Parts: sequence; structure tokens; C-alpha cells
Amino acid sequence: MVTKVPARIRLLLASGAAAALVAGTATPSAQAAGEDHGGKKVLTVAVSQSVDSLSPFLAQKLVSTTIHRLAYEYLTNYDVKDAHTVPGLATEWKTSPDKLTWTYTIRKNSKWSDGKQATAEDAAWTFNKMMTDENAATANGSFTANFKKVTAPDPETLVIELKKPQATMTALDVPIVPKHVWEKVGDFSKFNNDKQFPVVGNGPFVITDFKVDQFVKLKPNKDFWRGAPKFDELVFKYYKDGDAAVAALQKGEVSFVQGLTPAQATALKSAKNIKVNDAPGRRFFALATNPGARSKDGKTFGNGHKALLDPAVRKALFHATDRKTIVDKVFQGHAVEGEGYIPPRFDSYFWKPDTSQKIAYDPAKAAALLDRAGYKKNGGGKRVGKDGKALDLRILCHATDPNDKAIGKYLQEWWGEIGVGLKVDCLDNVSDPWIKGDYDLAFDGWSVNPDPDFVLSIHTCAALPATPKDTGATDNFICDKPFDELYAQQTAEYDAAKRTELVKQMQSRLYDTGYMNVIAYPNAVEAYRTDQIKSIKTMPEAAGNLWGQDGYWSWWSAEPAAGDGSSGSGSSTGVVIGIGAAVVLAAAIGIFVMMRRRTTAEDRE
Repeated sequence: MVTKVPARIRLLLASGAAAALVAGTATPSAQAAGEDHGGKKVLTVAVSQSVDSLSPFLAQKLVSTTIHRLAYEYLTNYDVKDAHTVPGLATEWKTSPDKLTWTYTIRKNSKWSDGKQATAEDAAWTFNKMMTDENAATANGSFTANFKKVTAPDPETLVIELKKPQATMTALDVPIVPKHVWEKVGDFSKFNNDKQFPVVGNGPFVITDFKVDQFVKLKPNKDFWRGAPKFDELVFKYYKDGDAAVAALQKGEVSFVQGLTPAQATALKSAKNIKVNDAPGRRFFALATNPGARSKDGKTFGNGHKALLDPAVRKALFHATDRKTIVDKVFQGHAVEGEGYIPPRFDSYFWKPDTSQKIAYDPAKAAALLDRAGYKKNGGGKRVGKDGKALDLRILCHATDPNDKAIGKYLQEWWGEIGVGLKVDCLDNVSDPWIKGDYDLAFDGWSVNPDPDFVLSIHTCAALPATPKDTGATDNFICDKPFDELYAQQTAEYDAAKRTELVKQMQSRLYDTGYMNVIAYPNAVEAYRTDQIKSIKTMPEAAGNLWGQDGYWSWWSAEPAAGDGSSGSGSSTGVVIGIGAAVVLAAAIGIFVMMRRRTTAEDRE
């Protein structure tokens, strides 16, 4: 069945996945999902991110770190119910009275997938490699920067000595790797762990195959100490286009899709055999300003606009940004208006500015700030600096991201009203200019862990690249001494209440600098086929998400439904057509509602 579409809408449907949707087809078909299952029960997850690396020492994107949570154990894990710390590779832990020595007991029943026993020596080697090789510290070096010495006096005992107290010792989100495999690696900056399969690990799944921008395949680890997963195969299938992923879900080619637009979610709620999950998310969506890209050696680089070095200019831009309209019109209510840096899901750390501190939507105040900063309007209504040049800025956005584009259009309108020009610079690859510091502003966002240390660390001076040629752990080249001092204090504070207060002070400081403007906390909007997945755990169990959990609970717990229980079976495409039309209609009236991230730090956990 093909639905007739008005001529003016057909013109908008002439390209890409939208045309495929109207024709009732999905592109591409899910070969990675297993067209010939051979009786296997396959769970296929549609993902919109490219894997940056299968090396846990390099990977930062959420899709990659999600895979690593499945393939490797961490010392500790987060409980699926409420995210409190539970055993992982370590069964218990204790600290010395001075809090400078931590001793972990390593479980006896964890084996590497090649049959060798996982021991404390593997953990000690992992941490020592990160401490002695800066390339091995690329992804998670902030966790070991304060480590003084790590030893394994016996196979079941790991001892970590610290330079000073460190509050994250029960939240070290570092995959432990097998020493007997990784000690053979030479250059950790180039080794992506993607040439020899299966990849040796000790998590609930084993990585068996990978093709760039196509798929990652995993099989259950039958010897996993918590019990083997119930599906015979787990596949992460890459879709560049969100409509194509939704079409694949409708046709039964994939089991699960995340990052749904409001239009897609609405259409899928009435679809047979599909359940939509709409839950508070663990990430934020923000505007980031270039504070003047620099490296640890003191050199500056990039071509960020000098006007943004003035906090009054940054504040003016944020006063001219209507967050509520973005939540209502772009996210269509599937988000909460942004305030502090930590999403409200993490209620103990959640902070919001008081009335006197809040940078509320106030175009008149924005205009006054620009006047005082020396950017007056000329006869044509443009803001002009003392050098006579118009205040024209650029913002990085993803070329295929309608969400970025929609917000960019709003910013062009709002900022134009106060005399500021804005070019929405949409690129297929925003990673390169970001790393080079060649941007003025950018759309930014990260996923946040129950312990917020990591997402705080990426704004410290220590996270800057060593030289302009290097890639640091920094998110946005922020280096602010008051923020660093608070970071050091919270890291060393074991008292939960005192540490929470310090984290809130850090958010207040970051807010006041104006380098980051958190616009929204998007919901996790996702869907899965109930004729393929009988049951699956959200995190937290009450109103939680499935994709991007702080653990491996969703895919490890998933139970196949009765029947063939695998992706690849066909189903009606009638609702797919409806979704295509709804999405195009939304685009036609300027409502773009898709959530993604810049490619250098997309949804990092």
C-alpha cells in the first residue's frame, strides 16, 4: 500500500530516507541483523553513532563505551534499581584510616573469554598502563591521575595507593582488560582493537565482528559470573538516518531504536508489537562557546571569535536565547528546560541558579550588555565593534541533524534581533574544526554518570591537550582556576553532603563564566519490538532508560519473545508511511525534533 501525498509535500520527499519511507521500504536492509538466523535468537539495536574505537583506552562515544560495558568488567557497577554502587570485578573494598590506600578483593569466578582466569594483576596492569602511557590515558585518564602506586600482591587482591584522598574510588568507570592480550600492544594511540576477533573480555558479551559504520556483533559469554545473556547474538546496527532506523523497526529488521523524534514516537505508540519508552534522560544539551583554544604548553590556536573572550558578550547571547521555546517547539515537551550542568535525574547533585543569578531570556538586557561591552548598533541594525567590524559569529552543527538546524534557525532570529549575525555551519564532520579550535560556538552534550566526576573533569586545565597538535580530554578548552580549585576539593571529599555542595558550587562557577549554556535535558525516547523482546530492564527500574545505561542491565537482561524471537522478520509498513509523512510535515513547518551530538564527544558517559 502506498499513501497518496499532496504535491507540495511530494517535493520535500524527493530524497533520502523520506522517499524510501513513502515507498514503504527501509534502507538499508539489516544484513547485520541476520537475514539467515539459522534458528538463532538475535537482538538488533539500531544506533546513530559511529564507533570511534573498540579500544577502551581511546573510546569516548556512548555507543563505544556501551559496548565496552558489555565486553569488560569494571571494578564496581551501578545497581539497576537506584544506581548505588554494587560489586563488579571486585566483590568488596576497604580504605585505610588516612583514605590514601584502597584494597579491593577480586572475585574468583570471573574468567576471560579465552578461558584464562581474570585476576588482580589484570586490573593493576590496566591502571599502571594508564599511569605511565599518556595515550592509554586518553579516554579515562582523569580516574588515575591521582594514583601513586597500584599493585597486585596476590591474584585476589588489588591495592591502589593515592597521592591524596579521592572520592571516586567506588566509581572508577574504567574497563579492566586482560594483561596477557594487551601487553603485546605497541602504540596505544593507534591500536583500535578491531582487527582480531573474537575480542577477549570478561563481560556478559564477547565482541565477535565489526565493520566501520555498519555493525558490531557480540555473542553471549557463557561463563559470565552473573549468568549468560538470553539472546544468542546482539548486534549494534548503524543507521545514519533516523527515519531508516524507524522503518527497520517497523519491518522487524531491528529490535530497538533510540533517539526518536516526537513525531516518530507519537506514530509508534499506536503501532502493533511496539512499545515506546519515554523517560527522563541522563544527558544535557548545551551551547558551548570557544573560550580561546589553548594547550598545556601555553600556546593558543584556532580561530575562535575574540568577542567571545568577553564574559559580557557571552552572557548577552544567552540572555537572547529562549530555552522554553526550544523545549516546547523543538523537543515538543520531551525535555526539561536546562539550568545547571547536572541533569535533574541526579537529584542530589542537581543545581539551579537563584533568581538573581539566572540568565533568563531577556533581549533588552542582552542589548544593554552589548552596548556596555562596546558593540553598538550601526545604521543597518548590526552590532559593530570598536574596530568597525560587524559582530558575526559561527556555530557548529551536524549536517544531518534537524534538531541542531532548528535551534540554529531560532538563534539566528533571536540574535539577529539584537544585531548579532550567526552562520549555522553544518558539517558532516564537526570533529576536525572542534579539535583545532576553529569555531565560535557549537552544540554540545554529554551523558552523565551517577558520579559526576568525569563530566566535571573535562572542564579542568588538566584536560587541555599537551600541545596544539595533540588531542586532550577537554570538552571545550575551558581552563578556569576557581573551577579547578573546587574540582580538586570535591575529588578529595569523602563526606557525601560536603562533596555534593562542592559539586553545586562548581556548577555555579561554570554557569557564571558563561562558557556553557545548558539549554535542555532531553528525555530518553526509544522503542522496541515486543514480539522480539519479551522483557528488558530499564535503569532506574522505575521510569528509566534502556539505551546508554550506567551498566549492562538492558541487553544482559533482555529475554526473547515467543516465536523466532529475532530481528529480521517482516511486518506491516503502513505505520512507517505515516511516520514518514509526519516527519516531513513537521519539517515543512520548521519543527525539527531530532537529538544528536557533536562527533568528538557524542553522548559520552
